[in-house]
Amino acid sequence: MNRLSGRWAAALPAGPGGTVFSSACVWPLLAFLADGAAGPARDELEDALGMRADGAGAAARGLLAATGRIRGAAAAVGLWARPGVPLRDAWVARLPGAALGRLTGDDAADRAALDSWAAERTGGLIPEMPVRVDGTALLLLAAAQTLRTRWLRPFRQGFMTPADGPWAGRDLVGLCRSTGLPDRVAVARTPAGPLTVLRVLGDTGVDVHLLLGEDGVAPGAVLAAGLGVLDGSYRPVSGDALPLGRPGPGLRVEYARSTTREPRLWVATSPFDLTGEHDLLASAGVFGLTAATDDRHHHFPGVADVPLAVGRAGQAARARFTEDGFEAAAVAAILAVPGGCAPREPYRVRRVSLAVDRPFGFLAVHRTSRLVLSAGWVADPVECPRDAAR
Repeated sequence: MNRLSGRWAAALPAGPGGTVFSSACVWPLLAFLADGAAGPARDELEDALGMRADGAGAAARGLLAATGRIRGAAAAVGLWARPGVPLRDAWVARLPGAALGRLTGDDAADRAALDSWAAERTGGLIPEMPVRVDGTALLLLAAAQTLRTRWLRPFRQGFMTPADGPWAGRDLVGLCRSTGLPDRVAVARTPAGPLTVLRVLGDTGVDVHLLLGEDGVAPGAVLAAGLGVLDGSYRPVSGDALPLGRPGPGLRVEYARSTTREPRLWVATSPFDLTGEHDLLASAGVFGLTAATDDRHHHFPGVADVPLAVGRAGQAARARFTEDGFEAAAVAAILAVPGGCAPREPYRVRRVSLAVDRPFGFLAVHRTSRLVLSAGWVADPVECPRDAAR
């Protein structure tokens, strides 16, 4: 899943604002689709998932169950279908506790019901379903995820005026705190230069990693380096072993007078409240959905007895970092429309697929599994070419 976070972040469009996304919310939907897919659509979904389709459904159920066991976290799946769509009972039965709802064909009524589901499953953080439902919709599969944690050591809210950088001279709301645990901060040497990583520990086993690179380094490179630190590619040096001076971005190490004998770590940062809305089909290759959008084919024979193709797919997400804690939510949805049955091609040829994997993101990390549950926004021009010849 962290690999999918990297692929997604690399495909995000560049822009001056921030955003947030969650591959942990999208991945189960792709897995359940792969479980009922065939042909090129199944192959592409396997590449996006990083595993075989025949085990993806069970893995998705395990993920959702494990997410539900994290204190302060919850996950849910919903399925809605138009009456008369002959769904495969075996496929529906493999979804974890998804109550089958009906798409009535009344756009306003369907929208209200779907928006209500999204709001209820996220405590109001995501008030609307991220895809538009109209008369072409045959089936909608959605997932919702929430995450809330409180800091083990809260911040104090105050003000800060940066001396340099893009915020120089501006009076800003700041969060600060002082602790006797200098190992909460570390510096790693990465291809993007030195990276400062601050781990802010939550009381539910979920931590937020704040990443600061050198001034002028591209955001994508900073966030890619952060994921590299997370997966062990780059070994950080903790704050209690850093040399005197300025050993990393934003850091100063020196001796100072104190009323106690313990070392100190002083931190000042900024609160944030980010939202993101994503059209997953704008980067369909990232999610293994390119072939599945071709409505001339029946891509999901294991889902229904009628031809289906992916018509829309989207995610809405939000993340808040305050003096007391962190909360995030995401809702992802994939809508199926009528597909067709094209003639079978007469030849089957060998296909070589190349996936270029360079992970990115600001990270909300489950401490034990190191799963990235929520990630910040970055754009990077790395592409994932694949030869779809069949």
